[in-house]
Amino acid sequence: MKTKEKSEQIIEAAQKTKKPEPEKIARCLSSGSTLLNLACTNTAGGAFPEGKYIFFVGDSASGKTFLSMTCFAEAARHSHFKNFRFIYDNVEDGCLIDLPALFGEKVAEKIEPPGKDVEFEAPLFSSTIEEFYYHLDDALEQAKREQRPFIYVLDSMDGLSSAAEEEKFLQHKEAFKKGKTAAGSYGDGKAKKNSEGLRKALKGLRETGSILIILSQTRDNLGMGFETKTRSGGRALRFYATLEIWMSLCGKIKKNIRGKNRTIGVQAKIQIKKNRLTGEAHEVAMDIYPSYGIDDIGGCIDYLVQESWWEKKKNSIVATEFGVTLTREKLIATVEESSESIAKLRTIAAECWNSIRQAGILNRKKRYAEDVDFN
Repeated sequence: MKTKEKSEQIIEAAQKTKKPEPEKIARCLSSGSTLLNLACTNTAGGAFPEGKYIFFVGDSASGKTFLSMTCFAEAARHSHFKNFRFIYDNVEDGCLIDLPALFGEKVAEKIEPPGKDVEFEAPLFSSTIEEFYYHLDDALEQAKREQRPFIYVLDSMDGLSSAAEEEKFLQHKEAFKKGKTAAGSYGDGKAKKNSEGLRKALKGLRETGSILIILSQTRDNLGMGFETKTRSGGRALRFYATLEIWMSLCGKIKKNIRGKNRTIGVQAKIQIKKNRLTGEAHEVAMDIYPSYGIDDIGGCIDYLVQESWWEKKKNSIVATEFGVTLTREKLIATVEESSESIAKLRTIAAECWNSIRQAGILNRKKRYAEDVDFN
């Protein structure tokens, strides 16, 4: 069968698939990765619920910023989130991604800083933990006033200083000039500020339906315990989060170009360490290419093969529901030709995911199904 005929067959099969009901996923923002969506909510269409705070922790270059930019792009194409403000607090000044090329001109134009210098017409980003919560509070007040929610990404918590830290630095600097030593360390006080700030912000997020995403950098854990990595900022960052997501590099994607294996992407491992939505802890993989973004189609196909939902014969994959047997590259190219085929692939991945979940549910009588008095 020719490739064109197989493509038409896949599209025809996809059109027969019953699409998920939009209202079931309308209030959750998609991460851009079907597998991550499933890990967060057990649905293929959404990961991050409106009115909540999400905490991302990850290794350097593991794709945290890429994932947050993808969230903006997903919001722009979803009717429920089109009116949302896209606020990107670029603390580290580290996002040098070509946004128009990867996510489109409209998305790039819609992303705004948390503040603006009126005199110099320059963007203002947070530099201290105090400024971040002032900017967040301003955004919440505007959201209430204009009845227009927002998606706020802080990139990142580690790039923020604090008023206490800056004051202590000046004390040490003055002491150094005088040939003396100032007492005390550079404790930044972020833990206390996060506890106070997040507690106040949660009510505003809930009332306006806005979404807050805070990115944080992993650090080597040099203390006691089994965890090899930790992060800064205090316990409140985890305590108030609806989802706590950890990203780590697990490999590089290479391609032979002119006789040399060259890195063209990274493989990230994503762990859901806290989930108030389902109470479940999941781990998924994600391929990210600087020239393309998150490979959602390839990720779904790999997942179906790994879980033996689809059979692999030599170098080809038997995509049963599509009625074709193709190599991974040809299957990806064929599926991405139509939105119906992409939707069907995501639905199949969700079926596989939830079949595995169902198999792990205890088939026992519910403890509290009946009103029985044991006293």
